[in-house]
Amino acid sequence: MSDQTAPAGPGPGQGQSPAHGQTHAKSGKTALAVGAIGIVFGDIGTSPLYAFRETFVGRSNVQLDDAHVLGVISLIFWSMVLVVAIQYVTILMRADNKGQGGSLALVALISGQLNKSKYGWIALLLGVFATSLFYGDSMITPAISVLSAVEGLTVVDPGLQEYVIPIALGLLVFLFMLQKRGTAKVGMLFAPVMIVYFTVIAAMGAWQIFHTPEILWALSPYHAVNFFILDGTMAFLALGSVVLAVTGSEALYSDMGHFGRGPMRLSWFGFVMPCLLLNYFGQGAMVIGLPPQLAAEAIQNPFFFLASEEWRLPLVFLATVATFIASQAVISGAFSITHQAIQMGYIPRLSIRHTSETEGGQIYIPFINWALMVAVIILVLTFQTSSNLANAYGIAVTGAVTIDTLLMAVLLIGVWKWKWWYAVPIVAVFLIVDGAYFAANLTKVPDGGWFPLLVGFIAFLLLTTWAKGRKLMRERMSEVALPMEIFAKSAKNSATRVPGTAIFMASTTEGVPSALLHNIKHNKVLHERVVILTVDIGDVPYVDPANRCEYRDMGDGFFRAVLHYGFMEETNVPEGLMQMKQCGGEFDMMQTSFFLSRQTLLPSDKPGMPIWREKIFAWMLRNAATAMEFFRLPTNRVVELGSQVEI
Repeated sequence: MSDQTAPAGPGPGQGQSPAHGQTHAKSGKTALAVGAIGIVFGDIGTSPLYAFRETFVGRSNVQLDDAHVLGVISLIFWSMVLVVAIQYVTILMRADNKGQGGSLALVALISGQLNKSKYGWIALLLGVFATSLFYGDSMITPAISVLSAVEGLTVVDPGLQEYVIPIALGLLVFLFMLQKRGTAKVGMLFAPVMIVYFTVIAAMGAWQIFHTPEILWALSPYHAVNFFILDGTMAFLALGSVVLAVTGSEALYSDMGHFGRGPMRLSWFGFVMPCLLLNYFGQGAMVIGLPPQLAAEAIQNPFFFLASEEWRLPLVFLATVATFIASQAVISGAFSITHQAIQMGYIPRLSIRHTSETEGGQIYIPFINWALMVAVIILVLTFQTSSNLANAYGIAVTGAVTIDTLLMAVLLIGVWKWKWWYAVPIVAVFLIVDGAYFAANLTKVPDGGWFPLLVGFIAFLLLTTWAKGRKLMRERMSEVALPMEIFAKSAKNSATRVPGTAIFMASTTEGVPSALLHNIKHNKVLHERVVILTVDIGDVPYVDPANRCEYRDMGDGFFRAVLHYGFMEETNVPEGLMQMKQCGGEFDMMQTSFFLSRQTLLPSDKPGMPIWREKIFAWMLRNAATAMEFFRLPTNRVVELGSQVEI
C-alpha cells in the first residue's frame, strides 16, 4: 500500500527489474533492505497493536483459554507463512513488470495474453476492482493504526480515555497537512525509528516466551486445526480478526519497484517477520501465563501490557510514531496508485505536484489527500474505537489478495506457461486460504465491512466509466477525423504560413486534431512547422530514453510525433521535446505554441453507455485537470480551442 515515500525505483529508461538494476546494485542490497524496513513494512508492522486482541475481544469473542490462545497464535503464524512469505514474497514478487509490482502492474504484465482471450476482460476488471478496494483500505488504515496506538494511553491511565479521540484526530489532521511538504527530509528518519520499533516489540515478546515457552507449541499446525475441531463456527469468525495480522502484505508486492525483490526478501525474512512473530507469540505467552482474572484484563490491550508499567508511556509514544509512519506510507501509496491509474486511462487527469527536485516518485495529489482526510475523520468520529474499526478493516485487503490470487493463476498458466497439473494445486491452496479469509470478513459487512466495499464499488464505477467513456470519445472522434495526408496537401496553399512552431496535442496517432481544424478555420494561418503530437502511455513502468521519441516527416513542414512514457513516469512534454531534435530541428519554447482541444459532450441518439453513466463521465471530464498542467506545458504558450462530440 505504501508507495511513494521511497526513491521511485529505476528512473526513466532503465527499464530493468530492480533485482538486478544498476541503481539498486550501486546502492547496495543491505542499504536498500534497511530502507525498506522504514517505508514498506509499517502497515503489517503495526498490526500487533490490534490483531491478536481482536480475536478475543472483538465480534468473534473467542474463549480465553490455553487451547484457544494456541489455536489463534498458530493461525497467525501459518497465515503469515502462507499468505505473506510464500504467496507474496516468494511467488508474486517474481511477477514484476520491469521492476514494478501491484495489481495494476500485474494486469499490465499479463495484458498481452488477456487481449488474445475472449475472457480477458474479466481479469482486467478484477485488477481494476482490486485497485478500487485499495482506496477503502487507505482510508481505514490510518484511522485504525493511529487510534489503536493512542488508545495505549488508557493502559497508562484509564482517566485519559476522553482524550484519545481528540489526540488521534489531531495527529491525523497533522499527517494530512504534512503531505504537501513531501517526505524527503522526514523520510530519512523512517528506517531508524521502525528498526527501533521492531527491535523493541521483538524483545518484549522474547521476554514473555522465555517465561512461558509452551507457547512455542503453536508452531505446529495441529493447534490451528484443533481450534476448528473445538469450535468450528467461532474459529471461522476468528479468521476475520486473524487476517488483520497480514494486512499490508499487498504493499510488499506494490512497493517492490522501490527497493527490489532481493532487498525486500532480505528485510522480511531476516528481520521483520521474526520480530513480528516474536511479538505475537509473546502476547500469547503472556496471556496463558497470567491468572484468569489478570489475563482477562491484559487481553483488552495485550500489546501494551507486554511492557512493565514504567515503560508503557514510552511504548505508547513509540507505537504512535510507528503508526504515523505506517499511515504516511499508505497515503503516499494512494497517490502512487492514482498516478498509475491516470497514466493507464482509468482516472481523469488530476493536479499532481512533485515534492522533491531529485526523486520523481515523490508526488502529492491534493484532491486525493483531502478526500482521504475527510473520510478518515468521519471514520474516527463514527466508529470511535479501534475495535469498532476492526469490523470495517480486512474485507478490502482480503478482497484484493483473493483477486491477486486469481490474477496469479492467469500469470502462471497464460504467461509463464506452467503445466496445469502443477499450477492448479498451487493456486487452489491459496484460493482456499484467501477465500476463507474473505468469506470470514464478509460476515463483518453489517458491522462496518460495508464501508470499504461501498468505497470500492464507487471507485470501480468511476474508473470503469472513465475508461469506457474515453474509449467511446476517441472512437467517435476518429470516425469523423480527416486523414492527415489529405489535410496537409489542401492546407499548404490555402493558409498563410507564419514563423514559429505550432504543436497540436492529439489523443490518437491518426487523423487531424480538431484544434488544428478550428485554428485554420478561424485564424486562417499555419505555422512554418506544424507538429501533431501524441503522448503514448505504455503498459511498462519506464521507457528507455532512446525509445522516447518517434516522428514522421509528412512534408511541407508537417510532422506527426509520438512521445512514449511508462505508467510510472511524469509526462513532461517540453522536456521530451528537447530530445526530439530530428523533428525539423530543435524546439525553442519561446517560439513554440501549444494548441489543445477541450471537448464538450452532447447527447447522442444512440449512446454508447447508459445516460446516467454518460452524465458521470461528462462530470469527470469537466472537472479533470487541464492538459496544460498535466503535460507541464508553459502557461504562456498554450491556446485552447473547444469542440463538441457525441458518445
